[in-house]
Amino acid sequence: MKKDFDFFKTTMPDIRKADFYLGCLDGSVFIDFNLTTDNLINLCRISFDGYGCCNLDNNVKCLDKVLSKDFIFQINKDNIEQEKMTKLVLELIQLNKDYVWTDALEEYNLIDKQ
Repeated sequence: MKKDFDFFKTTMPDIRKADFYLGCLDGSVFIDFNLTTDNLINLCRISFDGYGCCNLDNNVKCLDKVLSKDFIFQINKDNIEQEKMTKLVLELIQLNKDYVWTDALEEYNLIDKQ
């Protein structure tokens, strides 16, 4: 099954600090990312309609150097390549699934049900 999340770049209020912001699923999910001092991308926050905002702590896992570079390239483009961004975001969520609400991830098909 091909997942179509329709990722889009967005902004957030100053109280919700992050380096990059993506929305998906018609604005039902918003995902915030940070760039580490080593130029790696990590997940700092994800909010879901019906669940609220899940803040992740500093122990999150980052994408590796190659995937982080790909993420930065995609997010800086005028038009995000959906298939590539989907792979990157789902990989990052998979790496950090223990820190995000499983029921919300499953409801929005951001992780495979076990």
